[in-house]
Amino acid sequence: MCADDDLLIAAAAVIIIDQNDRKKARKSRKRRFWVRPSLKSGRAKYSANNFMNDLILDEVDKLNLEYRCGTGFRNFFRMTSSDFETLLSLIGPRITKMDTTFRKAIPVNERLAVTLRFLATGDSYHSLMYMFKISKQVISAIVPEVCDALINALQDYIKMPENESEWKEKANEFNEKWNFPNCVGAFDGKHIAVQAPINSGTEYFNYKGFFSIVLFAVVDANYNLTYANIGCQGRISDGGVFNETKFKKSLEDNTMNLPSPCKLPGRNKSSPFVFVADDAFPLTCNIMKPYAGTQEKGSMKRIFNYRLSRARRVSENTFRIISSVFRILRKPILLEPKTAKKVVLAIVYLHNFLRKHSKTLYNLNGAFDVDSSVTYPTDSGDGLNNIARVPRRSATDAQEVRNELAEYFISPQGRISFQYD
Repeated sequence: MCADDDLLIAAAAVIIIDQNDRKKARKSRKRRFWVRPSLKSGRAKYSANNFMNDLILDEVDKLNLEYRCGTGFRNFFRMTSSDFETLLSLIGPRITKMDTTFRKAIPVNERLAVTLRFLATGDSYHSLMYMFKISKQVISAIVPEVCDALINALQDYIKMPENESEWKEKANEFNEKWNFPNCVGAFDGKHIAVQAPINSGTEYFNYKGFFSIVLFAVVDANYNLTYANIGCQGRISDGGVFNETKFKKSLEDNTMNLPSPCKLPGRNKSSPFVFVADDAFPLTCNIMKPYAGTQEKGSMKRIFNYRLSRARRVSENTFRIISSVFRILRKPILLEPKTAKKVVLAIVYLHNFLRKHSKTLYNLNGAFDVDSSVTYPTDSGDGLNNIARVPRRSATDAQEVRNELAEYFISPQGRISFQYD
């Protein structure tokens, strides 16, 4: 054996011995503290429970006995204290932890509070640590756990209609509120920005130049989500996003139990029940999208595009409502895609929950149309980006369905006065 080989062996032995010594030192080194002194003393003096109780005081003006819904608790958590207590009763048993001999467990109300504040603002874990006096390492474990609990507890708040009568009820609501007959929902897809995932390459890098996951949602006439699919990589095209959903498979297999086609008032041809969408999705017999290109004012195609876009605004407005309340969606989510998916799905369920329980308090002024015949959304800063629009050839029968609806919209039975404005 040469001298160089002996030198290499000796150097390797030194390195191994040094690494072993470092491991022993780490094992023998005592923990400096279980909780940061600043966080421990802060919790003793003024805990998150004290803070939430103070916020509740702002909700009622004791002098005038007036309920002030825009301040205090609701402004901080994006829901009333009664909604908070309802959620706590639903998920409390799922997120309760046992006290140990070393320290007391973080109460369930504080676990829910820190998660809701994270969803409402998107603040970093460091920022939340100093606010709630909980270490960032613990917060990083609390947020996914509470989001999972919310998703499991609120399963009944997002449900597709199961029979023809329920679908017809959705269609009647669209016709009454948005003047689009045989419409059972509006769907859209949005890119939700996330930080670049570790070792992901371009898997999540979309055509707009940032990393994202995709949210695909179906919305009814009352701004409630009836279906949501979250987590598809941002690089996938619009067709790929739609093809990956169970919604598309059910629609193609006729397993949604949609009602049978029926004749529109004053028409002789039967029209199927449809979903309305934008140019990013294919035109089929059950999916209607606008005519391509610029149409002449007052023409049949121009009026159809207006009527369809008017009905489809519910999906755009729903995304706007969600991002106005849960502002974590207005900037890149600083989490890995798996955790980001849980966060977005929890937000979707919370949206439907609050739409049902706090309808008058949850809806923000200017977030969606008040007078649907004349008012249009004006704020486009919702932090969500549309998926790509790719032109494609449509089947002849799908074009016939669209033409039948277009002709109905200019007929005496189907026209509305303001469609020509």
